Amino acid sequence: MPGIVVFLGPSLSQARAEEILKADYRPPAKRGDLYSAAKEGAGIICLIDGVFFQECSVAHKEILYALEAGAIVLGASSMGALRASEMDVYGMEGVGRIYKAYKGGHLVSDDEVALVFDPFTWEPRSEPLVNIRFNLDLAWQQGVISNSARTRLLRCAESIYFPERTYERMMESAVGRVPEKDLQAFREFLAREKRDFKMEDAILALQRVKEIANAV
Repeated sequence: MPGIVVFLGPSLSQARAEEILKADYRPPAKRGDLYSAAKEGAGIICLIDGVFFQECSVAHKEILYALEAGAIVLGASSMGALRASEMDVYGMEGVGRIYKAYKGGHLVSDDEVALVFDPFTWEPRSEPLVNIRFNLDLAWQQGVISNSARTRLLRCAESIYFPERTYERMMESAVGRVPEKDLQAFREFLAREKRDFKMEDAILALQRVKEIANAV
């Protein structure tokens, strides 16, 4: 089985990840980390989490280097989904709903997947916009909230700087702009059916890596 390196942080706990796949788990990738993994001889590199604003982010050239070195490179969930949507034409494999949304142009900004997290435990300290967006979509599709409420709530979420973005902050910002019945209905929806799409895509990516590794 080839050496597997996974860059993982707030999208999924390492304990949960290890239940799915045995690998060399490393912190969210910064510039040069994929290059180093490829140079060390990793056969499969899975990029899930990466830094956005704290340090320089993963460069496109290092992904090309890894691919040219013979590594299989996958991306999903967060920085991985963003880079995969840009680099799949060169051989990087994208996995999951968020990757597909970037690839289809439904998501554009890095801000969609950005969040702040505890630097020691990787626990999220804010909510990524993509999770809010997709949960609002689900609530609207199920008839929980109106389309106008969905649009206004999303605009409220977009107006909040990403380190401070949470569902509660969004709801507070929406008071007076969105009918109270819609706010209450969405609160109840979150308590009952809220999904973590970044986590779901991270799990899909690890399952895909396992499938590839077992086939090699």
